[in-house]
Amino acid sequence: MSDHDGKPAGERGDARDDSAESGNGLRKELPQEVPAAAPATEESPKEPEPRQAEPKPDPEPRLTGRQRLVQGVWPPRVTRAQLIVAVLLFGLGFGLAVQVASNSDSDSALRGARQEDLVRILDELDDRTQRLEDEKQGLEKQRDELENSSDQAEEARKQTIEKERQLGILAGTVAAQGPGITMTIQDTKGTVEADMLLDAIQELRAAGAEAIQVNGVRVVAGTYLTDSGKGVGVDGNKINAPYRFKVIGKSQDLEPALNIPGGVVQTLEKEQATVTIERSTDIVVDALRAAKRPDYARSSSQ
Repeated sequence: MSDHDGKPAGERGDARDDSAESGNGLRKELPQEVPAAAPATEESPKEPEPRQAEPKPDPEPRLTGRQRLVQGVWPPRVTRAQLIVAVLLFGLGFGLAVQVASNSDSDSALRGARQEDLVRILDELDDRTQRLEDEKQGLEKQRDELENSSDQAEEARKQTIEKERQLGILAGTVAAQGPGITMTIQDTKGTVEADMLLDAIQELRAAGAEAIQVNGVRVVAGTYLTDSGKGVGVDGNKINAPYRFKVIGKSQDLEPALNIPGGVVQTLEKEQATVTIERSTDIVVDALRAAKRPDYARSSSQ
């Protein structure tokens, strides 16, 4: 018999118990079996992919001071008051520009004048000064004669008659005769206007003209000129071209005054008019004006 068979039953039982205990020990030491995952019959839903973050817009670039100034000024926000002020300032500026331009034209005319013209202008000014000085001396002589005359009444009467004659010439109530010039203006284009003839009269008076007649109309202190169709009206009397001026005075003063740079002759020639001036020692101004009694003015000696 083998040892196994020969062992008593008790020993065999102990051996089984020991083996059972050792088997339980091994089972305890081993980790528990993890059940295998069941094969997936259906596809498991996929996890949603994370959304990519949208790119943030770039921040607006910072504006410079000049750009902010431009944005604040343009487009303009104009109120009614600002518009009125702007119009007034524009009108003022335009008026000043016109005034400066007119002054510049007169100055440029003198700057561009020839030496002979400048000498003639200076001579004309000297002649005017001398003429005023002679008139002053004449008045002083009359005063001395009145003071020293033995018969002051007779002397006063003579001076009164002489003064009346002089005033009659200036008033146009008597005819006049003496040296002077004749100016003729040919206007074939019809461009000569009343203000141009008035400038000629004013220039002649400033040069010492004592009597003026235009196309049979006597020019006096109250003479006025107006445009009348293709002609010109002088004190309500219409005259047509050619315009002929008869002027009594010192011809050496009258002619240069009309021919100064930028003066009457050049202005008329710019309007395509033709001007001729003739000197004479015997000019007759025979157009008369009726003496008119003033409506309101009276002599202070009455």
